[in-house]
Amino acid sequence: MNIKQRWNAESPEFWNKVKTIGIGIGTVGAFLISGTVALPVAVVTAGGYLVAVGTVTSLLAKLTVK
Repeated sequence: MNIKQRWNAESPEFWNKVKTIGIGIGTVGAFLISGTVALPVAVVTAGGYLVAVGTVTSLLAKLTVK
């Protein structure tokens, strides 16, 4: 099964929930990175890590098929 077929295939319910959580984590990270107020460097760095974790989690959950 190639990636295009996996992307279009149906995912199990559990992995749909994992995908939603990953999107939420990435959104929080993006919010921390693009904050309009000056945030400490550690918070912005953590935001970058959250974006990476959320993106990878959502991608892997999306490619999981029944």
